[in-house]
Amino acid sequence: MSKAFLREDDLGEVALIHRPIPSLAPGEKNYITPAGAHRLREALAELKHERAGLAVPPIAADTRRELQEIDERIHYLEESLRTAEIVRVPERPWNVVRFGAIVLVRDSDGVQSQYRIGGVDEADLSQDCVSWRSPIARALLHAKVGARVPFEFPGGKTHLEIVSIKYD
Repeated sequence: MSKAFLREDDLGEVALIHRPIPSLAPGEKNYITPAGAHRLREALAELKHERAGLAVPPIAADTRRELQEIDERIHYLEESLRTAEIVRVPERPWNVVRFGAIVLVRDSDGVQSQYRIGGVDEADLSQDCVSWRSPIARALLHAKVGARVPFEFPGGKTHLEIVSIKYD
């Protein structure tokens, strides 16, 4: 029988599949910056508010699916925040790249780029934020201002000179 001839209540719930927290090696910490934790808490509050507005009976099948997707994202954010270890801004002087740093680098051609080193749940290339587990972050971590760090982009090898380091 076609689903078109079933009552909405007969369709049942679609199984909710929780996504795991991004792949961290066993025992590896789920580091996050204070600003990143704040953004995750805000996103969680917005999702819960959105969910409350949708969960008004009667609930249509497409709304039910949307609620399940929201529930999945809520679970993901709650788990991420539960396991997060907030890393505070290090004491000055800021002459060494650490977690949470905003690093200005200059490549071999003189082109400058900026990278913010954050947690796995903070990574957002549109905001120049890379995960501390990414190759670029691993190359930059522990480097000092003025150091030239070798790095291989997909387009080829270069050296990145650390121009400046700052924090939010």
